[in-house]
Amino acid sequence: MKLQRRTFLASVSAASAVMAAPPVLGQARPRVVVIGGGSGGGTVARYIAKDSDGAVDVTLIEPTKRYYTCYFSNLYLGGFWGYDALGHGYEGIAAAGVNVVHDWAIGVDRDARTVTLASGASVPYDKLVVAPGIDFVDNAVPGWDVTKQSLMPHAYKSGTQVQLLKNQIENMRDGGTFCMVAPPNPYRCPPGPGERVSMVAHMLSESNPTAKILVVDPKENFSKQALFEEGWAKHYPGMVTRIGPDFGGANVEVRPDAMEVVIDGQVEKVDVCNVIPAQKAGKIAELAGLTNDAGWAPVTPSDMRSTMDENVFVLGDAAQQGAMPKSGFSANSQAKVVANVVRGELTGSRIFPARYSNTCWSLIATDDGVKVGASYEAGENQIESVSSFISQTGEEADLRRQTYEESIGWYNGIVADIFG
Repeated sequence: MKLQRRTFLASVSAASAVMAAPPVLGQARPRVVVIGGGSGGGTVARYIAKDSDGAVDVTLIEPTKRYYTCYFSNLYLGGFWGYDALGHGYEGIAAAGVNVVHDWAIGVDRDARTVTLASGASVPYDKLVVAPGIDFVDNAVPGWDVTKQSLMPHAYKSGTQVQLLKNQIENMRDGGTFCMVAPPNPYRCPPGPGERVSMVAHMLSESNPTAKILVVDPKENFSKQALFEEGWAKHYPGMVTRIGPDFGGANVEVRPDAMEVVIDGQVEKVDVCNVIPAQKAGKIAELAGLTNDAGWAPVTPSDMRSTMDENVFVLGDAAQQGAMPKSGFSANSQAKVVANVVRGELTGSRIFPARYSNTCWSLIATDDGVKVGASYEAGENQIESVSSFISQTGEEADLRRQTYEESIGWYNGIVADIFG
């Protein structure tokens, strides 16, 4: 099916109409606070506000005034998407009736049901939704921490890191080496590193064709591996080398000041190094006491409710929920389930059984798009996949072009659904 903004919005609008509920009269409005204004937080805030028709007081806490999506940032690296086109403001969310507060959430008192802001203000809630995205595990890559991100960018959060990485690649010496230190599972956007390698290769094939790409990967295999490796051999022959754990990919150290990568004791001099460390839930989830020893926030599969607190929901990349990948599509899908549950519990509107979905598109080269996706339902202990699909190797060029065009339609649709 060719997915366009119009069809994406038509489907979500129909769902909203079914779930709409009249406002509760004669009592103070229940209060929902949402921490994080990305794909999950922005969606849940806007949906609760608009579908409750003013019956629920919704506050969204987000430090940035303009949100830049991580998805499609690889296309920016490859020259297929503009940086400004990744950015989205909060005017549409505010227009839906959400009180948007641009500040950092620095603490949660779950007994008092309040969120503390960096400004010193305290925001009360009846229900709290935590959607803070990811942070990086300390010392995950020896020699690297966030103080070194200007030398060896991660470019795996929204913002200017991807601009820095692109600038570094553009200024590589002729015949130089781009290195990626890939993350261990689980991490944000499983096909993201493979697509990034593809887009860097596309960029270098046009401006620096004798350059090399070295991928150091601690994983035995990776998302869409056959599709990416087929594409690299076809479009960028001889450019990409991947070192997996069998050859030292899990034993890596970096030396940012010297621009060196040490792989199983062997020193490699590189020109640009993209370090994508191991990940965990965003810091506020930990501060709120919502995370486990693995660093993620466990939730119940039927409603994304924190297993630590019945009045708190965690969604998107920060949640440990089962089979769903950590992606913008997943966060948006989970947010609609949470919005329905929260609004139902606060206003008495109907709560529907949870249904989740995800699709991840990737671009390998010009008009060579691939995808993977699934539908999900709540299992006894975690979210489980009930059906799935993936692009196949050897597909016709016209199908790959249609897949890429479909991804553009999805992007335009989802950012309109999140930000209004």
